[in-house]
Amino acid sequence: MPNIPDIQTQCFETPQHDLLENVVQSDRLRINQNDIENWSRIQTRTEWEQYYQPRIEALRQSLGHFPSPPKSLATHITRTIPSKAYTIENIVFESRENIFVSANRYVPSPRKDQMPGIILVHSHHNPKVQVELQDMGILWAKAGCVVLVIDQFGYGDRRDHTFAPRQDYWFRHITGQQLHTLGDSLMGWMVWDIHRCVDLLLADPNIAPDKIIVMGSVAGGGDPCAVAAALDQRIGCAVPFNFGGPQPESPYPLPHDAHQTFNYLGNGGWESTRNLRLSGQHGFLPWLIVGSIAPRKLIYAHEFAWDKERDPVWTRLQKIYNWYQASDHLDYTQGFGQLKERPPQASHCNNIGVAHRQRIYQALQRWYGIAPPLHETQERYPDADLQSLTPSLRQKLHIPSLHVTLQKLGQQRTLDASQKNKDHQNTWANILGNITPEPANAHTLETTAFNGFSFSRNILSTSNIPIPFLFLGNTNAKHIVIAIAQAGKQNLLQNRMDAYRILLQNNIAICLPDLRGTGETAPQGSRQFRDTATSLSANALMFGQTSLGNRLKDLRTLLSHLRNNFGAKLSLWGDSLAPTNPIPFEDPLLNTDPSPHLSEPSGGLLTLFATLFEPDIFAMTICGMIASYQSILSDTYCYIPHDAILPNALTAGDLNDITMQFAPRPLLLTHLVDGRNCLLPETEIQTTYHTTIEAYHKHIQNLSLHPTPDVAQWLIQHLT
Repeated sequence: MPNIPDIQTQCFETPQHDLLENVVQSDRLRINQNDIENWSRIQTRTEWEQYYQPRIEALRQSLGHFPSPPKSLATHITRTIPSKAYTIENIVFESRENIFVSANRYVPSPRKDQMPGIILVHSHHNPKVQVELQDMGILWAKAGCVVLVIDQFGYGDRRDHTFAPRQDYWFRHITGQQLHTLGDSLMGWMVWDIHRCVDLLLADPNIAPDKIIVMGSVAGGGDPCAVAAALDQRIGCAVPFNFGGPQPESPYPLPHDAHQTFNYLGNGGWESTRNLRLSGQHGFLPWLIVGSIAPRKLIYAHEFAWDKERDPVWTRLQKIYNWYQASDHLDYTQGFGQLKERPPQASHCNNIGVAHRQRIYQALQRWYGIAPPLHETQERYPDADLQSLTPSLRQKLHIPSLHVTLQKLGQQRTLDASQKNKDHQNTWANILGNITPEPANAHTLETTAFNGFSFSRNILSTSNIPIPFLFLGNTNAKHIVIAIAQAGKQNLLQNRMDAYRILLQNNIAICLPDLRGTGETAPQGSRQFRDTATSLSANALMFGQTSLGNRLKDLRTLLSHLRNNFGAKLSLWGDSLAPTNPIPFEDPLLNTDPSPHLSEPSGGLLTLFATLFEPDIFAMTICGMIASYQSILSDTYCYIPHDAILPNALTAGDLNDITMQFAPRPLLLTHLVDGRNCLLPETEIQTTYHTTIEAYHKHIQNLSLHPTPDVAQWLIQHLT
């Protein structure tokens, strides 16, 4: 067989790094165009309500599973800081079992009747102690309001990870992945906490039930503020910054045809609260979430200069409020300058700056009689003074680390699913998305003969994505092994040539495809959480798909082609070339260089799911896969690419529940890793796959859970 450098493995004439981005852009344009057309047909309040209500219910369903709200909140006051006109109470309350929220409550001194209650949702920059939040808490307490400022999920007193600048922010990615796997979402858990804040305020007899106000700060606070208000009618006024309309990154000024070209859906990214799962599929676009707040009071808020005249979302909001004859309940606020500029040219802030608050003061005075401050208060306290969830209280309440709580939830949901799930195909198909194989035509670019074998480069064309693949071996071989990995066909050929040569010598053919997003169609950049690969995966979730499901569709399309054109038995080799992390190792700060190695489990996962849906797969070799989705919850940190995450995975069971269905077909599971991409010891693998072992007990020779240095020999043993 020729040396690797002598083999041409590329099937496309030019690199296809932008292929998936172009597909995503096409899908986004389609969704935005549908939204524009749907909006143009709405002419009355009744039509609007018929349109938005099912979409807001779909939003609610998309956020995950919620327990029943507690009848009362167990609240602990850990410190009181008195001042002349106000008091600060450091409080902790349990929002759901074993989940405790730390907060600062700013209360007028003396208390009054019928006080407004204000909830400040901080940005992704800093937790509750940030000075702008202190300023607002004090000034509105002096104006006669009770102001509640919580640490968002994973921030401040609630963090389990190492503290350093931006770490709370970066950890939104890991927490979001873990909650998706569990069947929930980071947005859902944030919104749940905000709703419990409303409970806490309304439990105070001095607070007016019709004066509940939620303000969401400029970066990452406006998102949960808007969603919380859309889902809770008790919130009488919402001030969501940078959500629903033009973003700080949007062009300024907007184009003249913005009503036709504006990106109403938004873009996928690593921060899941900004790109809600299923939003494109079910139509709960950000502008609709904000519009659903009508006729309650709304301040449409922008961090920087805002092109009011051309903003199509502002036009829509005005129309909606006019349908309710409540145009006086709609207002706006804005900053100045642009994102790329620095202060004082632009109104950058951490949460809500002085410039942004001026119109907010006017609106709240008009709506609620809240007097604007005569001057801006800056009576600021050290961070330590505002700590609520102290180590002593944490110990007293026996508060576990977050991942321990999530792990227990995951175990319970997996157990429930294992007992209820009788139709694994249908259950997993609903999670994976559209995985139906597509009609395809194969085009052979070149066939080379050597040493009695053939080598061909091919492209399988579909209506959606072209699939390049290599075919090695005799076309009349009795067995074909399809080898897949995130690294792509060229890297597999370079790293597994010795094994492939042995298979070829035993008349076993090899097929090496590049499924979408791998090999020739992989986007440029690394696979770390802030790169293009994560953005593409997040977009798939918005569209109602998953990256894994899309690749499974490609694989099943290829399998159908091979089945229809060759008389061979088909086997799968799901592989990984990713290095693992040592045992033990210390987790570094996120977004540092070098980062820990990410696992690349998609080859194994695709083999597993393809076998679930393709009953004629003869044998399966799975290398480098995560041992279970449960393992993603086993630590504060996890190192797994976004496109290997399956939302709701643990509500369907776990990977062991799938492999046990394969008995007695030959199955090799080797070099499995955990959520931190560390090799699992054999004893732990045996425990994780105990029901698979039981299923294979009559054919135990067909199951291998041992580290196997020679996969080729294992395949030959079972295929020949």
